[in-house]
Amino acid sequence: MPVAASALSWLAVAGRSSSSAMTRLMLGRTLERICKGVLLLCLLHFLIMMILYFDVYSQRFDLFSRFNNGRNGSRNNVSGAAGNGHHFYYYNLSRPNATLASYAATGEQVVPSSQPETNQTPSPKPLPPCPENPPGLVGRLLIEFSSQMTMERVQKENPNVTEGGRYTPPDCQPRWKVAIIIPFRHRENHLKYWLHYLHPILRRQRIDYGIYIINQLGEDTFNRAKLLNVGYTEALKEAEYDCFIFSDVDLIPMDDRNLYHCYDQPRHFAIAMDKFGFRLPYAGYFGGVSGLSKKQFLKINGFPNEYWGWGGEDDDIYNRITLNGMKVSRPDVRLGRYRMIKHERDKHNEPNPQRFNKIQNTKNTMKKDGISSLTYRVVQVKRYPLYTNISVEIGKPPPRPFKG
Repeated sequence: MPVAASALSWLAVAGRSSSSAMTRLMLGRTLERICKGVLLLCLLHFLIMMILYFDVYSQRFDLFSRFNNGRNGSRNNVSGAAGNGHHFYYYNLSRPNATLASYAATGEQVVPSSQPETNQTPSPKPLPPCPENPPGLVGRLLIEFSSQMTMERVQKENPNVTEGGRYTPPDCQPRWKVAIIIPFRHRENHLKYWLHYLHPILRRQRIDYGIYIINQLGEDTFNRAKLLNVGYTEALKEAEYDCFIFSDVDLIPMDDRNLYHCYDQPRHFAIAMDKFGFRLPYAGYFGGVSGLSKKQFLKINGFPNEYWGWGGEDDDIYNRITLNGMKVSRPDVRLGRYRMIKHERDKHNEPNPQRFNKIQNTKNTMKKDGISSLTYRVVQVKRYPLYTNISVEIGKPPPRPFKG
């Protein structure tokens, strides 16, 4: 038994000695790894310091060489080229990120290059044409006039519209540059609703447009067609428009797929008003909202100037279109639906008793009565955030012939 106990005691001591040796071995290996890591870090630090040292040394060497070159150049300039009026310049291309502009900013002299520097700024890529059928359209719209509308609210709703009621799509090249012209007098409340609905519609349609309110000053008889001629003329002073849409301020489209741009033929947009039971009242109707390209407008000599009071001018325009070999184009009746803001007939806009006689004589009058004979006086042009207001005097109607 004593021998066995002694043997066990020896084994225990040997086990502890072996465990202690293993621990020292692992500790030694760990310390060895740490030392190697520290050594590598020191070596890396040394290499970085050497690189920085030589970089600074080279720059200092460059500085002295430029100073000496400058002095030598000055001597050469004085001794050899002063009489010729030439100067010797230097331009150190070894400096990192050195450019012609950076040297000019510090007052350093620069060697004129034998080849002119090219502008390194990449030119912006041309925008793609706007799609014929814009993808963001909603379709049928809910139009109502019961909620309170303010100009401040409309302005907040349309932050991308610039002063004067101008907008152009930022991501595509519009196919038309459109001036939207509204004949106007004493319809401020209607205008708020028109702007509230039309600005978002036009933006979704990806149209480059400007909105022009042509305000007839005074209380003489209203002349819608003459105001439209004024709008055409004044809008062209603002921009090179090639499409003109003429809209009453109380008509709101009920579908944004009724695209407000010009077509191959003169366009009649408002073909189904709630006022007429969403039907075209008669085949030759061209009222409410219409559009003509600049070429089409000039071909018919614009609109008549001598329709004072309500009615007749739309039929005269329709006659001008057909007499000049064009046809009126219209959208599908489901797209050309409009709501009219209900209102009483304006004062000094009573039905024109001469309208029927004038309509019958369009062929004889259209060449001398139109954009070519337009006279008016601009009193004020004011650009608001959502539209441009042009206040004009357009004269008075001629005295009516005495009956009896």
